Amino acid sequence: MRTLPPDHVLRHAKPDDLDALRSLIALSARALGAGDYVPAQIEGALAGAFGVDTQLIRDRTYFVVEHGDRLVGCGGWGRRRTLFGGDSRPDRDAAELDPRQDAAKIRAFFIHPACARRGIGSAILARCEQDAVDHGFSRFELMATLSGLRLYTARGYVAGDAIEWPLGNGLTIAFVPMTKRAPASAPPISGANAE
Repeated sequence: MRTLPPDHVLRHAKPDDLDALRSLIALSARALGAGDYVPAQIEGALAGAFGVDTQLIRDRTYFVVEHGDRLVGCGGWGRRRTLFGGDSRPDRDAAELDPRQDAAKIRAFFIHPACARRGIGSAILARCEQDAVDHGFSRFELMATLSGLRLYTARGYVAGDAIEWPLGNGLTIAFVPMTKRAPASAPPISGANAE
């Protein structure tokens, strides 16, 4: 069972969370990505590859973890074709996936640097996988940052060949496509601290 630290609450993200989500994503990317990317790559990714996708919030497939009055983690899953990127990415595809043949998209995980490696990402991921299974999906896919590889590998995702995603101005950023087949029954998260 995936449990959150005490006094942490996992819930659906709401439109009222947008400003806090933008701040969390920028903070997480800059601090936790610093060991894998140079600052120019992180800033370039924050202009499109990283960011809030409000479609996920409208679809109720994006989650946040709160501790007190602040957000300390976020992540979600998508039933649409867009694999990654925020609202500012121009090539988004909102077409619905067919769970009988398509993989659910695991999307936009960011953890507050002060709360990294405390099980928050794992708890959100478990919730996303269970929700996707409940919607008929049997496979998951994602595009991992280099700093996210450890979480996804520990949770059974298999890495493909890294790609270099163009950021503009001659910059690229390395991402790693990953896949996983849903287990017979995904592990539940603790009912005591999940909505």
